Amino acid sequence: MVEKSDVRVVRCGGSKINLRPPIISTDSRFVLCASGDSVKVYSTRTEEWLHSLQGHTNQVTGIALNPANHLQVYSCSADGTVKLWDFIDGILIKVQLVLFFLHAVDKSKICFQLVAVHLPKSAEQEVEAKELSAVSSRISPNPSCTAFGREGQYIAFARHLQLNVYFFRKQKTYSFSLKATDKKGAKNAFTCIACHPADDCIATGHEDGKIRLWRNFIHTKEYTYSTQHWHHNAVNTLCFTPEGTNLLSGGIESVLVQWQYGAGNRKEFLPRLGGSILHVSTSSDGQLFCTSHSDNKITVIESSFKVCGVIQGLVKDAVFTDLMIDPRSKALVLNGKPGHLQFYSLLRDKHLYNLDIVQQEYIYEAGLDQFEVVKAAFDIKGYWLATVEERGQKSSDLEFVLKLWAYDERTQSFVLNTTITAAHTDRIISMCFSSSEETTMLVTTAEDGQFKAWCQGADADTQQDQSFWSCDFVGSYHNLTPTNCSFSADSSLLAVSFQEVITIWSPDTWELLTTLCQPPGVVRDLCFGQLSCSKYLIATTTRNLLCCWNLLTCALEWSTSVEVSKLQPDPLSENVAAFSYQSKHTDLFVFKPNEPRPLFTHKNVCSEKIHRAVFVPREELLNNCDESSQWLNRSQLYFLTQNMVFHNFTCVSLVQLVIDDSIAVTPFYLLLGKHRQQQQKLNTPSHPAADKPQQPQGSVTITELLHTPAHVLPAASVLCSMFVSSLLISNTGVREMESSEQEMNSEKEEEHSEEEMEACDSQQELRAQGSVDEVTPKLSKAQERELKRVRKTDFSWMAGLIDSKP
Repeated sequence: MVEKSDVRVVRCGGSKINLRPPIISTDSRFVLCASGDSVKVYSTRTEEWLHSLQGHTNQVTGIALNPANHLQVYSCSADGTVKLWDFIDGILIKVQLVLFFLHAVDKSKICFQLVAVHLPKSAEQEVEAKELSAVSSRISPNPSCTAFGREGQYIAFARHLQLNVYFFRKQKTYSFSLKATDKKGAKNAFTCIACHPADDCIATGHEDGKIRLWRNFIHTKEYTYSTQHWHHNAVNTLCFTPEGTNLLSGGIESVLVQWQYGAGNRKEFLPRLGGSILHVSTSSDGQLFCTSHSDNKITVIESSFKVCGVIQGLVKDAVFTDLMIDPRSKALVLNGKPGHLQFYSLLRDKHLYNLDIVQQEYIYEAGLDQFEVVKAAFDIKGYWLATVEERGQKSSDLEFVLKLWAYDERTQSFVLNTTITAAHTDRIISMCFSSSEETTMLVTTAEDGQFKAWCQGADADTQQDQSFWSCDFVGSYHNLTPTNCSFSADSSLLAVSFQEVITIWSPDTWELLTTLCQPPGVVRDLCFGQLSCSKYLIATTTRNLLCCWNLLTCALEWSTSVEVSKLQPDPLSENVAAFSYQSKHTDLFVFKPNEPRPLFTHKNVCSEKIHRAVFVPREELLNNCDESSQWLNRSQLYFLTQNMVFHNFTCVSLVQLVIDDSIAVTPFYLLLGKHRQQQQKLNTPSHPAADKPQQPQGSVTITELLHTPAHVLPAASVLCSMFVSSLLISNTGVREMESSEQEMNSEKEEEHSEEEMEACDSQQELRAQGSVDEVTPKLSKAQERELKRVRKTDFSWMAGLIDSKP
């Protein structure tokens, strides 16, 4: 067995769970949702992620329960397949290949078609669906604008200002149009559709927040509709309850509205659900509702309008902060919902909690300028958290606040300690904590041309044990704007970059020790080396240069021309990761500051530019890795794409089995062969390969038996005799082996007897010669054969005859 390791890029979490409406199992125990190229299964009681249905190679675009089996679910994907799953056990049952051949006239205009696909019934696991029929050649790309009517008799779909109803039996389409605006200036474009489960009624949502109920649409000229209005903005989703007694609606207001069907404007509200509501779905018995929200969240609601569970994914919002690791919980920390920081577990792919930084109610209204968290940093122990929140794009309207948060052991969370409203006179660019465990210091740089050092001080007025933060030093350099700052590993040095110049300061005396100004271009990233490479300082510039200085000699150690979009040091090793974007793809280079050549290179990591990355410490060190993957021993490197999906570099062990040709290659041997070989070496001496009995060879029957799902196999009694027979050695084979062994033993005995007789003959010849040299006559071949035959003859009967004589 030969073990090798390979470093691969693996998607590890963060995918959207709000792309499509979630579905609830028939027994209301599970919630299923599309998430990237898989389907995630959650528990409605514990809100825990149970498992994923993995097998698609592209984005899952829709899911639906199997009407014939409530334990199965269909999933369709952009990879051109429809797959049937057993979502309880996570087993793939069948794959339907759906092939579309589209002829685009204008590539700049993408047209969406509505096609009916007949899924053939077949015992094979992979089947190609060939029966396709086009329903409409131009539909809305929004799936919420398509819905099936009463018992699947018709399908309704809307696009822009036109509603279409297609009847499957008649194979006829009826169309209804609205004007762009009415006399009151309303926007009438369709945004979503829902069909009543029992009546011929279609509910449509519109951009102006109105809901229309359409009836008599079987006749083009006699159709009617009624209007209901509560939402002040576009209606995002509509859904009837299974019995059709209520209509659920949701929008940007984050309020779930329940309209009583046929009762006019009677309605109920469930407010403050979080982000804007994107989808609403119900269970088959109507006891549970599910809402999907813009903050990548699914809310489970009882029919009594009481929230009973929240499934929170990675909040999909703009990320302004760097990716950080909480030293205490080892959770990933970054921007969450507006005004918050989210703590996210990468190991479990689960949202832990939100920390409210702004501490103001967020108003969900487009174009409204509100506070956002733009900077955050932890100290080395995780006792302190520094945040910067700002509002206003222009300098004249800019507002920003620097806050220091202390960790509270009692509440197991961070509590606001100090608020500084005038930390600088202009926008804060960067900040970092000192890396010393003895003293804690925070340094901030701003566009006002200054950097400031903040330290803790005792509260002399209250004379309490609490401490607050105050400014300890203000520094600048020739009125240049500082761009970045970084502490050395032991906090004895502070590096602050001022455009093209790097200044080195002593935090103890605040003395300017030296300046480094060799690299052309404004310094973009700045970091010190770690451990044995702590004497090096690494920086990247806007002129696409990566430079390394030796601080003992204050000289440039080496430099190379490369466009680095993100420079990320590993705090637990000497390794530094550099993401380089060129030729429309990103490459990764891992190096040590004392060596200009990279330790590891990975080409074409992704097609996007990487701006967010972090090293995550391992719980256990990774051993037995190749030299090319040793940089992953202590930490794992994660990076975030523009689609808010996390990927990491994982060391994958490749095990190659070296199997003797005389050994049977069966699935059981692959599992137990190594253990069997070790036992044979310990218990028995080595034998030639020819002495080994022929083992039963692996068969297709055994392979199918081991790889077929248990629930689709025949009864065990049917398979038992066939399976046991395939493992046994046939009688003819045993007899042949026994006869061959007897022949080999007889041949060995003959050879042994011949050798003994030849030795006796040679001894008699030597005695007969004595001192006289005589020439012994040579026997012919026929005489030799006759002599051998005589020697083999059994003359024991003569001994009995002689003994019987008197």
